[in-house]
Amino acid sequence: QVQLVESGGGLVQAGDSLRLSCAASGRTGSRAVTGWFRQAPGKEREFVAAIIWSGGSTYYADSVKGRFTISRDNAKNTMYLQMNSLKPEDTAVYYCASKGVMGSMTLMLNYGYWGQGTQVTVSS
Repeated sequence: QVQLVESGGGLVQAGDSLRLSCAASGRTGSRAVTGWFRQAPGKEREFVAAIIWSGGSTYYADSVKGRFTISRDNAKNTMYLQMNSLKPEDTAVYYCASKGVMGSMTLMLNYGYWGQGTQVTVSS
């Protein structure tokens, strides 16, 4: 079993920055990879970024490359998503998720554990 708890969402203006956190606990094998997904109103949930806990390799969606940075703190079992130069189209509920080592990083169905989500709203 894995527990994931997100925090750090809020309302910001376009161009601002925000940092999301995801505190993880439970079976380490099931959180070998942790990632962020987001879901805007009326849209499907989409991949944002992922990190391999051991080694720190990172993966990003094209829409956030250069603006968002995913990182983790092993000592705190916490993953972060630093979001810079935010745009109104980044408005969504952001979810933290975890999976084992196998399978695609970007496919939502490969992630077996999810947090409750945190709202990010970017005003223009």
